[in-house]
Amino acid sequence: MGGFFGAASKDDCVFDLFFGVDYHSHLGTRRAGMAVYDKENGFDRAIHNIENSPFRTKFTKESNSMHGELGIGCISDYEAQPILMRSHHGSFAIVTVGKINNSKEISEKILSQGSTHFFEMQNGEINQTELVAAIINLKENFIDGIRYAQELIEGSMSMLILTPKGIYCARDMLGRTPICIGQKEDGFCASFESFAYLNLGYKELRELGPGEIAVMTAEGVKTLVAPGDKMRICTFLWVYYGYPSSSYEGISVERMRYNCGKHLARRDTVKPDLVAGVPDSGTAHAIGYSNESGVEFSRPFVKYTPTWPRSFMPTHQNKRNLIAKMKLIPIHDLIDGKSLMLIDDSIVRGTQMRETTEFLYESGAKEVHIRSACPPLVFGCKYLNFSRTSSEMELITRRVIKELEGCDPDDDTLREYTDPDGEKYKMMVDKICEQLHFTSLSYHRLDDLLDSVEIDPEKLCTYCWSGKE
Repeated sequence: MGGFFGAASKDDCVFDLFFGVDYHSHLGTRRAGMAVYDKENGFDRAIHNIENSPFRTKFTKESNSMHGELGIGCISDYEAQPILMRSHHGSFAIVTVGKINNSKEISEKILSQGSTHFFEMQNGEINQTELVAAIINLKENFIDGIRYAQELIEGSMSMLILTPKGIYCARDMLGRTPICIGQKEDGFCASFESFAYLNLGYKELRELGPGEIAVMTAEGVKTLVAPGDKMRICTFLWVYYGYPSSSYEGISVERMRYNCGKHLARRDTVKPDLVAGVPDSGTAHAIGYSNESGVEFSRPFVKYTPTWPRSFMPTHQNKRNLIAKMKLIPIHDLIDGKSLMLIDDSIVRGTQMRETTEFLYESGAKEVHIRSACPPLVFGCKYLNFSRTSSEMELITRRVIKELEGCDPDDDTLREYTDPDGEKYKMMVDKICEQLHFTSLSYHRLDDLLDSVEIDPEKLCTYCWSGKE
């Protein structure tokens, strides 16, 4: 995943840019970068590896040495960016958030025309941000180039493009990821996360619509391509990735998570002694459950984070699991002899949740009931780089379904396992519960999840749960 931030100011924008990008640190752990434009000195850019140190420590020098009225930056779990390009459009810098499923076909098409070559490579693959820049360069102007890129790319692509005249802000065609605009007296900003600019003095202006292209300067934000009517914003942003104080389409992450917990409680028959959330993203779900059910909310373990990197940062899954386990510190008198209800945002591979459950049993828990704040993840996301899962068979649902079916199922069969009222769904959940050693297991129903978001369900992408585009 990743996030970006851009600022256009009548004065120097670097202070806002530095902290605006830093507020996106929960979205990525591998690369970060900033690019600025100054009327006197032109472009300046810096990219650093942030796998072992947070953004602020790596960019403190640049925050003092960089200067400019216009700037963009990003946090990324994948490619190094911003990319700085020189083309017939002039020089520009670009950051992106999204996923390109047909990058090989696009790159071969561009290379066959003999018009470019690619510099930025990672694990033998072309940097997708550089690929987007190359697509844009095929057209006569930025507007046509951005639109061509959005139409050509299979997946999704939102971007900020820094030019001497302003910052182009382009939300992906179906609005799967957000771009929020903030305003203050001396300028404007564009941000993936809406909360990132609040402490910098900006007030919320608006969100770009799906497919909308706008240009941002210190004087204003002008729409160049009107938004489309169809939206499919990713529902998983509310469930997990979004920061609690962020809002998408007018609905805050925290409010949606409370709603999830309430819906889970209304359908539950188990009466535990305590309810807890897996820190940190499961906490709000658990509070919602507690408020609705009357079961006491507690924190039977806490996460120790001062010196530990994020659990999904290491390359190997077993190391990520080990780090995740080592960060959880038990509070024995809240665990020993207790029947616990534990709520997490999701169950992906199942490994961490199994180890967490074993950890609670070892600490004296009598029962550990698990609730997932979203439905079973059955289909790998085709639209966003939400994880480094290389195969859908890493999903515990897919492994269990294959075991139950005795073969690799087709999509129609997989969809049978997404019906919460169906027999196959029940068999799958029971098998997962058995394999992960839970006392009981329930998932949030998709219909309840959609109610939890409180916007038109037709505007939400639920592909990873339903298999429906």
